[in-house]
Amino acid sequence: MRVGMIGLGKMGLNLTKNMLDNGIEVVGFDLTTENVKAAEEAGAIAATSLEDLVSKLGDTKIAWLLLPAGKPTDATIEQLTTLLDKGDLVVDGGNSNFKDSLRHNEIVTAAGMYFFDCGTSGGQSGARNGGNFMIGGDDAEVFAKYLDPIFKPISEEDGYLYTGKAGSGHYLKMVHNGIEYGMMQAIGEGFDVLENSQYDYDNEAVAKLWNHGSVVRSWLMELTEAAFANDPHLDELLGRMHSSGEGQWTLQEALNMQVPTPVIAMSLMMRYDSMRNPETNFTGKVVAAMRAGFGGHAVDKA
Repeated sequence: MRVGMIGLGKMGLNLTKNMLDNGIEVVGFDLTTENVKAAEEAGAIAATSLEDLVSKLGDTKIAWLLLPAGKPTDATIEQLTTLLDKGDLVVDGGNSNFKDSLRHNEIVTAAGMYFFDCGTSGGQSGARNGGNFMIGGDDAEVFAKYLDPIFKPISEEDGYLYTGKAGSGHYLKMVHNGIEYGMMQAIGEGFDVLENSQYDYDNEAVAKLWNHGSVVRSWLMELTEAAFANDPHLDELLGRMHSSGEGQWTLQEALNMQVPTPVIAMSLMMRYDSMRNPETNFTGKVVAAMRAGFGGHAVDKA
């Protein structure tokens, strides 16, 4: 089985290595030649262009995108519809808005191909060692035949789900990230209270404690512990909490349906507010450290 991986950044390269470890051949392409070289060194087949990538795939071609949402994904999908053949598959594994995925599905389907939107979670370590995937697409039989054999070995056990019609995968990932916003905000606020209390807590020790048998144990708490181990009071960070947009999309969808989501709404507002007072925002420092930990997202240094 052979997959064409388009986008070999932090997530794409790690997912490529994961596939290679599991006996899946990968043809890799990226606009950055250093990324293509890294994939080739890992065992992938290098491609110099989208045309070259498509020419090196099998009879039923699978083009897998891990690109920034918006114009880069739009343009690549448009080009792929002119290069692939009828019956081929396009998988968007990036963080696209589900409304864009609906539009992409129409474009790909009109060209006689199959489109699948794949919400990808688990960060870089998940992409490398066993990810979490939420996959939408209109044809369950095509998914079962061509994609299920790929997702099974590259996922954490019970870590992938075919969610039904097109758009449903990215919709589920959107809501997942909205929940993530609220969880991270609560963890950050809790440590902010501790940091400002009359007691001299060891933040790393507290995070370690809470991750061993407590109700709030989680991977996010592990990342918090690691951040405090590196910088006990996060003095090296500014408290700016950047966002990729999925929390905003979740809130917009909730407002459209008149579903109350006050925790997600407030966590999004606090991210916006963090842009104004990053020097004193300890909550923001904790959240920024977590985001860097799971996704390699940029942080602002003090």
